[in-house]
Amino acid sequence: MHVLVVHNRYASAQPSGENKVVDQEVGLLRAAGHRVEVFERRSDDIAARSLLSKAAVPLLVPWNPAVRTELAARLRTSRPDVVHVHNVFPLLSPAVLAACADAGVPAVATLHNYTQICPPGTLQRDGHPCTECVGSAPLPAVRHGCYRNSRLATVPLAVSLSVNRRRWWSGVERFLCISAAQRDVLVRSGMPPERLTVKHNFVADPDERRAGAGEHLLYLGRLAEVKGVRLLMAAWDRIAAEGGVGVPLVIAGAGPLEQEVTAWAAGRDDVRYAGLYDPAECRQAIARSVAVVAPSTWLEAFGLVVVEAMAAGVPAVAAGHGAFTELVEDGLTGLLHRPGEPASLAACLRRVTAGPARNREMGQAARRRYEQGFSPAVGLQRLVEEYRTAIAGRTEPMGGSR
Repeated sequence: MHVLVVHNRYASAQPSGENKVVDQEVGLLRAAGHRVEVFERRSDDIAARSLLSKAAVPLLVPWNPAVRTELAARLRTSRPDVVHVHNVFPLLSPAVLAACADAGVPAVATLHNYTQICPPGTLQRDGHPCTECVGSAPLPAVRHGCYRNSRLATVPLAVSLSVNRRRWWSGVERFLCISAAQRDVLVRSGMPPERLTVKHNFVADPDERRAGAGEHLLYLGRLAEVKGVRLLMAAWDRIAAEGGVGVPLVIAGAGPLEQEVTAWAAGRDDVRYAGLYDPAECRQAIARSVAVVAPSTWLEAFGLVVVEAMAAGVPAVAAGHGAFTELVEDGLTGLLHRPGEPASLAACLRRVTAGPARNREMGQAARRRYEQGFSPAVGLQRLVEEYRTAIAGRTEPMGGSR
């Protein structure tokens, strides 16, 4: 099969599960003998632009005509069987769908978040779930400055959602939701259910698996409010006040709360801020964990670090909402805490560290769950099935109009 992957890479200064998923899928398809090309832009490249060019970037978020022209020409020349669209913000835009229509090539899109119904894609505001924009004009997002706490920065995303909603719905043959929880939310929002299917992300089988009891609890990810970093700090302070749990907490990652985390961890024996790990260091840190902690306050559409823990035979302690409820079998492959509650998170961290034998059983069960549902073999099968479905169900081109 000949596949062209379309992706706007997120900035490399912060860990991106989405970049990782795209790279792993490309590698998986190529290893299986499929021909895969990539059409991409990099957010890192914005920094090297002139001031005028940087100022123009928000104007291209809803629609980038140059990308439409370039991609359509590429498609007509290379004639792939299917185009797989991932992230299009901020440099590609939904103009990639018009290019697919221009060239008559069916498109599949993986939905890594909720940008189809929420301008920042989080379904959250001020640390709490929010659905004000779902099914209506996204004016509340602009009013509240939901993207980067800025009304001005939110405007391009809100405009793009408004003017491109129908193009997404009609221009994509198959939307790949990365969890059933995400699909349920999108169906309730009015997206066409017949085009929405669930295809979980897969994780490569790691070089290392946990051999002993583990030596630390691990938070691995972006240091941001929505990821539950402040919630984790509050829960850990409760634990420390009661004597600790016998192992330290390691926090690895980068993001807007980095200075806050660094100051909080400074001078403590029970916490270590490790900075940003490279992929090999991530795998090693997971394999040495008693448990991986995923306390997100927003409704995660998936939860890559939880599945990476499963692959290494490590249980997870995760928030009991969003995709985590289908990834983590509470009490069997890990523990679920009540979302947003530091006392509940603290209780789960105490519980997961208190019984080594039970922890080992949960880790073994997590590994079995990974093999059954999240291995590369399973991921490849599902991906190719969806490509074939999209090719078989391709619609007539929408024509050249915007």
